[in-house]
Amino acid sequence: MSPDETSTGKNANLLQRFFTRPLFLSLTIGVPFCIFKLLFGITAVRMGSGMSVLLSAGGWLIIIWALTDLVMNLGRELYDLIDRPAPFEYCTIAQLGRFFDAPLVFLAMDTLLTFTIICTMLWSGWIARLGSTETVLWYAATTMNLISLSVVILYNEIRALPGKTGP
Repeated sequence: MSPDETSTGKNANLLQRFFTRPLFLSLTIGVPFCIFKLLFGITAVRMGSGMSVLLSAGGWLIIIWALTDLVMNLGRELYDLIDRPAPFEYCTIAQLGRFFDAPLVFLAMDTLLTFTIICTMLWSGWIARLGSTETVLWYAATTMNLISLSVVILYNEIRALPGKTGP
């Protein structure tokens, strides 16, 4: 192997490890998902205020869920920065999955629920009810989530090209 191939392999390996680090995953997936949940909960409280106690109470439960998940994601980032394994999952649903020895299955369910929340915000028209700061948060979360996903997919596809070991 030539020095260039060794260097490219090391760079590819470093990049691959970065994309799978809790810091990257939390910042680009976990925190944006928490923002989507939080804004949905806030909007549900607003929509239910004075009209539906059930919608308002559900909104508050979603806000608590979002904030708990946010603390868990920030904790995962902190543990990653100090180079220690976290004793907990990225979110409450995945943590519940630990009891069934299937945290990744439950994490996938959390992802499905979050995508459902995003679709509900869009299709219900509730997205138009966000304030200006909330809209910026929604856009930032969407941008971070989608761009990072695209970068990881692009990186993996380049690596999969015949004769390539990295970008």
